[in-house]
Amino acid sequence: MTQSLRYVLVAVLAAAIALAASHFSRGLMMRHHGGSELHQLMHDHLDLTTAQRTQIDRLEAGFAQRRTALDARLRQANADLAAAMESEHQYGPKVASAVDLSHMAMGDLQKETLAHVFAMRAVLAPEQATIFDREIARALTTPEAR
Repeated sequence: MTQSLRYVLVAVLAAAIALAASHFSRGLMMRHHGGSELHQLMHDHLDLTTAQRTQIDRLEAGFAQRRTALDARLRQANADLAAAMESEHQYGPKVASAVDLSHMAMGDLQKETLAHVFAMRAVLAPEQATIFDREIARALTTPEAR
């Protein structure tokens, strides 16, 4: 395998990893029917008070806005990576820079998702937080059935 082909494969793998990380992040938050698994847990299984529901609804609305912007940034970073790969046809400076930007966008999305999870957890009573923690761990460690 030539050095150039190896670099292109690394760039393609990096793009695939970025897409997988985005999917993972979305998988943590989304369920099959288009709603949020976390939303369902919060509202259907934790017996929230009215005050907790209000706080969590506000957190979810704010996260949805930030999430839209971060998703757009990740899509743009991946488009830029594709353009750099098409331009250079090797792991050159444009591809390297585009990979770095894609990783930054992916990392920011993951950090924002985790901040949202912890913000919602902070609203919960200790017994609710125990259930929440168990379900978050399950979501992060159980492969999705497809």
